[in-house]
Amino acid sequence: MAGRTSPSTGGATRRTLLAGTAAALTGALSGCDTAPPADRQTSDDAGAPVVTGHKPKGKDVIDVVADCGAKGDGRTDDSRAFARAYSYAAGRVWDHIGRTVVDIPAGTYLIRAPDALLNARKGKLKANGLRFRGAGKRMTQLIFAPHRAEDAYLCRNEDSWANVAFEQLGFACGTPGASFFYSYSTGQAQDYRFTECEWTGEWTYGVALDGSNTNSEMRWDACRVGGAYRKAFLYSGLSQNSLSRKQQDQFLNYWFNDMKVEYSWGNFLEFPYGGSITCRGGSYIVTGSRPEESPDYGRTSTFFRFPRGPHHDSVQRFHAEDIRFEVRTPDTVVMDCAWDSGTVHFNDCDDTANAFKSFAQDSRPHRYRIGARGPLVRYDSCQLSGQHSYEPDGTGGAGPRARYDMCHFRNHSQQDFIAGSGDRVSFVDCLGS
Repeated sequence: MAGRTSPSTGGATRRTLLAGTAAALTGALSGCDTAPPADRQTSDDAGAPVVTGHKPKGKDVIDVVADCGAKGDGRTDDSRAFARAYSYAAGRVWDHIGRTVVDIPAGTYLIRAPDALLNARKGKLKANGLRFRGAGKRMTQLIFAPHRAEDAYLCRNEDSWANVAFEQLGFACGTPGASFFYSYSTGQAQDYRFTECEWTGEWTYGVALDGSNTNSEMRWDACRVGGAYRKAFLYSGLSQNSLSRKQQDQFLNYWFNDMKVEYSWGNFLEFPYGGSITCRGGSYIVTGSRPEESPDYGRTSTFFRFPRGPHHDSVQRFHAEDIRFEVRTPDTVVMDCAWDSGTVHFNDCDDTANAFKSFAQDSRPHRYRIGARGPLVRYDSCQLSGQHSYEPDGTGGAGPRARYDMCHFRNHSQQDFIAGSGDRVSFVDCLGS
């Protein structure tokens, strides 16, 4: 740094340093109006951003208890306090940048009004940066209990906010069938991050993504997904309001790191329009069974369900690494994939915790319907229970391409591990039972 010497040099006085600094500043300033040499490249990106408007008044951090009147006693309806906090944050957007952190102290907060936590409808606000901060999982608990569950969401973001963060918060569904977050986008609603959050109770959707062109760049770190899901915790592509069905497929970059996925029933991820998804680390368990048969899912609960929706084309990429799965019943499915191209990759994963049980030999926790273009499927260094099922989708072509490399099959020999169309499945240095 200018004006600072290493302790080993010694000898430099404060007056010497100040003189040197002044000289350096004079030299720097004298060159400000000088044109750059002809051989030096310049870039428009190097210019300072133009900031318009004025910095908003008020505090940068607002407390829903101290500033907005929330009780946090688990009995008082705190909907107005949370709506007041969000309205304050939305009102302090300056130059399309959010300027407010919403603090939610330890307590249990009953919220009955839909959209009370985040209410951004119809894309009227184009803003970047909103942060909700709690005291910790189980310490800050938001109970969403609307009077009517259908189409009731705690958060609603319709093409308005990007870069939304939720930290150390618990969300419980007090009205079975309500949902946590509705996100509609034609390019603006994206970049969500959840850190050390938890979901409990019976939801229809956790996060439901809709729209055209993009709903992307979302990350979950060290979160716990509990409760139950009539549809899925993350459902990508409702197609209710898409401006273009051909663009209802740009669902990119979803990361789940060090998760504790331990819910009663339902689906964890459902991506009918493709997507780029990475899951690394953690434990994934379905602890129970659906209370009744579903028209869409029967009795099954699936961690990764990738059906094929009517869409133009999209990235179709899934990667799971260093995850321990528990397949506790025949109705628990790890992967059910019908994508028409792309890749599916499991690396160093284990679903054999219950391979000793009587149902395991006949179970099929990984299921694929594959066409002429794939997807390409690969398992590396995995320990796998039951059988894997491969079926052609009727579009013709050469059939599936799958490879198992240095995997251990707990219930079957290599020759009996594949159920269905296994002529294009290859094995490298694998062990059977």
